[in-house]
Amino acid sequence: MRNPFRDLQLKEWILYSISLIVVVGTNFFAAKIDVLNMVATIFGVTALIFIAKGNVFGQVLAVIFGALYAVSALDNRYYSETITYLGMSVPVAIASIVSWVKNPYKKGVNVVKIRKFTTKEGLFTLLFSAIVTTVFFFVLKALGTNNLIVSTISIATSFSASYLMFRRISYYAVAYALNDIVLIVLWILASIKNLSDLTMVACFAMFLINDLYAFISWKIREVEQSKHRIKND
Repeated sequence: MRNPFRDLQLKEWILYSISLIVVVGTNFFAAKIDVLNMVATIFGVTALIFIAKGNVFGQVLAVIFGALYAVSALDNRYYSETITYLGMSVPVAIASIVSWVKNPYKKGVNVVKIRKFTTKEGLFTLLFSAIVTTVFFFVLKALGTNNLIVSTISIATSFSASYLMFRRISYYAVAYALNDIVLIVLWILASIKNLSDLTMVACFAMFLINDLYAFISWKIREVEQSKHRIKND
């Protein structure tokens, strides 16, 4: 198997290095180093840099991050995050691995073929997100979830992002960017009681930057793929 790190460009190495420095360095400013949080964030930022390239290796890392993050969220009684990642994000990442492997842009090239965002896709995303969010609101309320409103919003943005990623649509990154903002707020609230949770604030701040980069990267690749298809028609 080809080493996926060999495909990173200089700008991606710079972004990846800064992300690692921030998420690891934040641990040393906390009252107590949370090893689980630190390992989870390392897998998280590594996954994002490869997902931004449309590389299926990123989805494999996303599965590991999702499992580790779910445990960390459970410790903070953020049941929405635990349920979302174990019940949705991790399974969707696994499904995305299959979808991406079956839909390469070119044979022998580890880059996914991007789907065009349509009105129909947008309506399905809104409909499914509304149904899932409504159901989970009552589940989370019954479980006594901390910061219920913020957690519920996280469900909506996370599901939208996961669905669009599975469908191989570039706007998944916009939905994840919105989810990053929600999670930054969520973990700031948690860090008031436990300073070690600042690592998660740093993590999702870097996620936000990476997801914005991913959107730009996917849109550029989408235009290139569209031109290639037109040329070959």
